[in-house]
Amino acid sequence: MVNSIELDLLIVGSGLAGLRAAIQAAKTSSQIKIGVISKLQVMRSHSVSAEGGTAAVLYPEDGDAIESHVYDTVKGSDFLGDQDVIERLVYEMPSEVYQLEHWGMPWSRREDGRIGQRNFGGYSFPRATYAQDKVGFYEMQTLYDTCQKFDNIEFYNEWFVSSIIHDGQRFCGITAIELSSGNFYTFKAKALIIATGGAGRLYSFSTYALASTPDGLDMAFRAGMALKDMEFVQFHPTGILPSGILITEGARGEGGYLLNKDGERFMKRYAPSKLELASRDVVSRAMMTEINEGRGFKHETGVDCLKLDLRHLGKELIIRKLPAIREISLKFSGVDPTNEPIDVRPVCHYMMGGIHTNIDGATEIQGVWAAGEVACNSVHGANRLGANSTAECLVWGKITGELAAKYVLDGKSPTPFPLHLVAADEKRIFDGIFRGSGNVNPYEARQELTEIMNEKAYVFRNERDLVEGLKKVRELRQKSWRHVDDKAKEYNTNFTNVMELDSMFRVAEVILVGAIARKESRGAHARTDYPDRDDKNFLHHTLVYYDTKEPILKTHPVTITKYKPVERKY
Repeated sequence: MVNSIELDLLIVGSGLAGLRAAIQAAKTSSQIKIGVISKLQVMRSHSVSAEGGTAAVLYPEDGDAIESHVYDTVKGSDFLGDQDVIERLVYEMPSEVYQLEHWGMPWSRREDGRIGQRNFGGYSFPRATYAQDKVGFYEMQTLYDTCQKFDNIEFYNEWFVSSIIHDGQRFCGITAIELSSGNFYTFKAKALIIATGGAGRLYSFSTYALASTPDGLDMAFRAGMALKDMEFVQFHPTGILPSGILITEGARGEGGYLLNKDGERFMKRYAPSKLELASRDVVSRAMMTEINEGRGFKHETGVDCLKLDLRHLGKELIIRKLPAIREISLKFSGVDPTNEPIDVRPVCHYMMGGIHTNIDGATEIQGVWAAGEVACNSVHGANRLGANSTAECLVWGKITGELAAKYVLDGKSPTPFPLHLVAADEKRIFDGIFRGSGNVNPYEARQELTEIMNEKAYVFRNERDLVEGLKKVRELRQKSWRHVDDKAKEYNTNFTNVMELDSMFRVAEVILVGAIARKESRGAHARTDYPDRDDKNFLHHTLVYYDTKEPILKTHPVTITKYKPVERKY
């Protein structure tokens, strides 16, 4: 007999989007029972790592404008962003900044006492609202603290969610493993919000926490929901070597320079008006062009890199506004940025794609919403502007939390619970993985998978590499890595790692299949064999559906309200 827990609303994922959704649902009704379920302890969610800022138009009186933020985001998206969704983000954001302020968020201040904002790439105005360079940590602390005020939010820390149970149309529940006991459970509920974050650990050089694997994306995919625009992977220009930990865009926002081995600020050749503050895809491509043309440095590990120079900003400013960056640099590369430049290189940082949702965050299954990085409501299109991701988590956390709570209150009569699906998932996990047999070390398979992605689907791509990458991923997946040598029930990290790897293979395949199909260069998807954007054939979203044989590709229209596509220049 499978253990069972009954709640009204389930939120899977405890980062910014999950916590914001929990608060909004609890505010909508004190009567509904809300469970926030996470494979980590809440404050270990990767949202705590966000550094630079949260975008919002706070000072129209100083010259900023809502419409400017809308257009910057549309242009940043390389015209693949849905413009109605972008407008919603921009209009909702100022009140979210003030709401966090009222809940106790310690925003950094200007001299006149107003909330501080800094420059970020791709914006026409300083609108990255910041708290030193630890914005995600402070936002998470503020939201977690606020969650404690509601008696109807319960946290289930350290649970691994394995599948979504539905009757073909409507959501019924999930299956999950309690990591502390190893026991298998069903959670029955009326509504679900998926807020499990991105999948950046698919790449070996990545800013993401080790837990950022595509479990949430994969469970939606296996449940029949489309993954949208997964070929668009953001490479942040400044990952520190050798670890890949993020050096915030705020470092360039405060005036940092990128230098090649000739000591030249090379961005003047690629984005003469914005320089280091062009959009992330433009800066990353410029950096890789410099490296490929021999103007990079050799890091001691043998990797090519460039330098980020902050020395001219002065020690006082660095310590006041970028203290975490100095600490990261000292701790992880032994460099003090107050007196020498930092070695950096483009690093996997964000997934523009995710679970296909509409403007409200609703998925293709009734009673299921998705919010934050795991979702693709198409607000970022082909390239996200920095500081719009924490903003998206807050806005769609709020929207989905309220809509899911209202859906629960509407109280549709429950359909019979499909127990056969629970049994099938239990069989998939325990017979297919836990008791599986094999001779390939799953940790080595995982390392190889992430290196294939790094080599074959990085900043610059081409048909040959992508096809070869897909072939290698499929060959690796066929090998016998589905086995768990550690047979302990409690806290079996070997077991969780192999389950994560199972998801990683399916989602890596989706990224590569989408990238092969998109024969153009747009935003973060830069193909050397198709260097131009092709609006005639590819101004559409990619939808990928699960099939036992191979993924099924479809297209979906882009919503254009005001701004027709034009050439992007910075």
